[in-house]
Amino acid sequence: MNKIQLIGRLTADTELKTTNNGIQVCTFTVAVNRRFNRDETDFFPVTVWRDAAVNCNKYLAKGSQVGVSGAVQIRKYEDKDGIKRTAIDIQADEVEFLSSKSDSASVSNNVSKPKRDNVAQLEQVDDDEMPF
Repeated sequence: MNKIQLIGRLTADTELKTTNNGIQVCTFTVAVNRRFNRDETDFFPVTVWRDAAVNCNKYLAKGSQVGVSGAVQIRKYEDKDGIKRTAIDIQADEVEFLSSKSDSASVSNNVSKPKRDNVAQLEQVDDDEMPF
């Protein structure tokens, strides 16, 4: 079984192209923090096809948080200097938008939206009534 699931943020805006056969393809890279060492990050190139590609291009931007489910594709090739190389790509079956384009603008600009809680409606709770 070849299945991968990732949650991370886009490192740049998406790129939408059309093949010679008229099929839409969207590519982007997702930065994923490692589970046990948050100081290390892995970068996964992702490819999305057809209608999902159009939606990704429309709603995702640099900094958007996404959940990606798909298959790992490994290609081996020889570069122009004769050096053997390996390229890894995630062929996405599903892309879940975990933040909107406007949320991404806030993340990339380090500007957070202020929360507007109505403090007048909050009740004070006695700590002795808490179950823990």
